[in-house]
Amino acid sequence: MKKLERRARLCLVLAGLLLAGLGLFLLRFGFSGSRWASSPFNRHLYNRDGALISGTVLDRNGTVLSYVDDNGDRRCADGKTLRKATLHAVGDPQGNIGTGALTAFARKLTGYSLLLGAYNARAGNDLYLTIDADLNKTAYQALDGRKGTVAVYNYKTGEVLCMVSSPSYDPKNIPDDLETNDQYQGVYLNRFLSSSFTPGSVFKTVTLAAALEKLPDLYSRTFHCEGSAQIGGETVTCTAAHGEQTIQDALANSCNIAFGQLAEELGASTLEKYAGKAGLTRSYDVNGIPTAAGSVDLSGASDNDLAWAGVGQYHDSVNPCALMIYMGAIANGGKAVQPTLIQKVVSPGLPALPQFTHTTRRMIKADTAQAMADMMANNVSATYGAKRFSGMDLCAKSGTAEVGADQKPHAWFAGFLRNEEAPYAFVVLVENGGSGSEVAGTVAAKVLKAALAS
Repeated sequence: MKKLERRARLCLVLAGLLLAGLGLFLLRFGFSGSRWASSPFNRHLYNRDGALISGTVLDRNGTVLSYVDDNGDRRCADGKTLRKATLHAVGDPQGNIGTGALTAFARKLTGYSLLLGAYNARAGNDLYLTIDADLNKTAYQALDGRKGTVAVYNYKTGEVLCMVSSPSYDPKNIPDDLETNDQYQGVYLNRFLSSSFTPGSVFKTVTLAAALEKLPDLYSRTFHCEGSAQIGGETVTCTAAHGEQTIQDALANSCNIAFGQLAEELGASTLEKYAGKAGLTRSYDVNGIPTAAGSVDLSGASDNDLAWAGVGQYHDSVNPCALMIYMGAIANGGKAVQPTLIQKVVSPGLPALPQFTHTTRRMIKADTAQAMADMMANNVSATYGAKRFSGMDLCAKSGTAEVGADQKPHAWFAGFLRNEEAPYAFVVLVENGGSGSEVAGTVAAKVLKAALAS
């Protein structure tokens, strides 16, 4: 009898373990089933070359960017330049570009559902991206073969209209030397989402925000620049001798002396705090794609190091997407809308599901954002040249980031339009491009004109 009882208990334990295992499997199936189904090992959805053979990728206007032909082969858009311009948004059929739609949004393309699984998923879904393919083409041509990135997004809706990363290549005619030619170094990397760079003077917007909120007498001060100054016992240099300046003049002049002195006065903890509040040291989620996180680490920094950090040098690094979002926050009264790359997903016989916007926490106070916007608008009229941006109520800041004595600086230009019909924030980075205002600003002017004309 006792032996029978022991066996019964053992059976109950085994049954309990079986039910627990089944419950765990069903739970994981609910959360991870779509990822399992869309794995490249699933030969029902991928061919022997690893290319996804399900679903169509289109831009916001219905331009087909990637599709599957009648033979089940993955095909690209028409036009060599268009394919290069949209490569990092669409991805390559081999899946080397992990942030491209063919890889990052494979589950949406396959039409997987919890109820039917991957049944009839060969046809897949139509995935409409938020990007404008023609605007991407304009941005790619404006970069003119230089390494860098260009992005534009609607800071009210979060829709990314333009996302270009260079270098690129034609996925229809892959170069034989793609893996060995320095021209293509980092070609699989989406520089907008997955890289961080020394920001240079675009970071002065962070120092400015901290000064506006922490130094009540800021507007009554003047800053004297003779082209260099001793800060923390060492020299900080500037691009010119600017003389006596107000804070607005100092921003328009991008004066290292003024902003270096402000950074020293504000202190390391305040500068780190405001970089964090600006979202420049965090990673964002763009439809499940994590962005690279920037860094502003001032632990152990001297006063001179702090001065250089306040002008975007020292060890500062910034992700272009995060900087664009920060520009959107300044434009939007202190809060930003997180970017999205998916406009809609259309399944056969089913209505498209709505996409929702997600707002960040407050990055800066509303009155601070207004003051910064006005100063950034002054930058355009006083320094960058309003004629270059005719017809635009543009607020912007340039950056020329030193990255080594033997290399040309990175060229930055970031900002936004104060336009109810075209609420666009943008970022341009040209690696080793030289002057931020001249080089990146020229790229921005071409892209913004095209965005307003579309």
